[in-house]
Amino acid sequence: MNILIDVNVVLDVILERQPWLGDSKGVWDACHQMRIAGHLVATGLTNLFYISRRTIGTEKARAGVHICLATFEIISVGRLELEQADAMAGSDLEDNLSLACALSARLDVIVTRDPSGFAGSPILVLTPAELLAKLPKVPDA
Repeated sequence: MNILIDVNVVLDVILERQPWLGDSKGVWDACHQMRIAGHLVATGLTNLFYISRRTIGTEKARAGVHICLATFEIISVGRLELEQADAMAGSDLEDNLSLACALSARLDVIVTRDPSGFAGSPILVLTPAELLAKLPKVPDA
């Protein structure tokens, strides 16, 4: 399963935000276990750095970006994706861009804590908890 992970889910893990950390970390773990293929929009990394730097400092924010680069596939953003996002009805350009990138990359699911930002999406939109519930359980080692 190829999924787009919304920046809010990534921030939950990097900033250890409660009460969402457990489910968001579960999505990361599923990527590490290669049960799913996680993707991030390239511009999400700059947003991640900007937001996390104010909370945890530059060094830890950079470490978060490095972890993302090592863990997830990165979807490039070009003029086509930006024009598609601009033409979408949604009021949040960042969410529109995420949807345009997910469509361009032919992903199966968008994982976000804010499904309302993707209303009308032709791609399935799930919260981290909903995604984890759909994945087969990992057998105990």
